Amino acid sequence: MKEKQRNIYALIQSIIRYLKTHGGSSPGVRSTLDKLAAMDLSKNQLVDVPPQGTRHNQILETAIDAISTPALNEIAGCLRASKDYLDWREDNAQFYPQGADLGDGYKNCNLHTVLIGPDACGYTHTDFSLGIFMLGPRTFYRDHCHDAPELYLNLSDKTGWRFKSGEWCDYPGGSFIWNAAGERHATRVYEQPFISVFVWTEKVHSLCNVMPFNDWAEIEHELTLQSTETDCHVSRKG
Repeated sequence: MKEKQRNIYALIQSIIRYLKTHGGSSPGVRSTLDKLAAMDLSKNQLVDVPPQGTRHNQILETAIDAISTPALNEIAGCLRASKDYLDWREDNAQFYPQGADLGDGYKNCNLHTVLIGPDACGYTHTDFSLGIFMLGPRTFYRDHCHDAPELYLNLSDKTGWRFKSGEWCDYPGGSFIWNAAGERHATRVYEQPFISVFVWTEKVHSLCNVMPFNDWAEIEHELTLQSTETDCHVSRKG
C-alpha cells in the first residue's frame, strides 16, 4: 500500500475511533456508526485519487496546528500526516441553487475534502459523505438548510452556532453538532479558522438552501471589526 493510502486509512480510522469512544448518546453518531459498520472499509478498497492542493494551505495548516483538545490528538496527527495527500476543494454553485447569496466571507475561504463518499479520496460511496471541512477566520456561514442529515465533530477550540432561529451558542473542540434533515443552522468563526469532521448520512446530492435572517449584516460587520482590531493590535505590538 502506498504511503498516501496508509495515511488516509489512518485518518479515517482515527475518526471512527473517536466517534465510538466519545460519541455516547450524541444525536447522529449512532446512525453514522451504523452506516460505517455496513461498509467495507478494508485497506484494499481504498481508491487511488491524485491529491489536490489548495490556495488556503497556510490557513489549513494553522487550523490543524490549533487543534488543542487532548482527546483529538490522534485525529490531529493523522490529519497533519495526510493533508498533502488529500483532494481539497472549495464549495461552489454545485451545492446551492443558482443565485444563492452566501456572503463574501464564506466565498473567500471555505474548504473541504471527502474521505468517504462520491468522488472521495478514500472510499467511494453513492449516498454517504464523511470528510474534513474548514472555514477561514472571522467567517459567517449564513443560515441555511438541506435535506441531508448532517453531523459535525468540532476540531477547533470554539465556534459559534445558531439552530433554527434560536440564540447563538459556542461549542468547544470535541463536541458534536447534529442538524436533522431540513433544520436551519448557521455558523460563525472567530479569530482562529474553524476545522471539523463532517458527515452527511444520506441524500448527499441534495442542495443547500440559504435562508435569509435579519441580522446578517450586523454579524458580518462585527466579524469585520474583530479583524480590524486584531490587525491593529498586531501592528502596535510590532
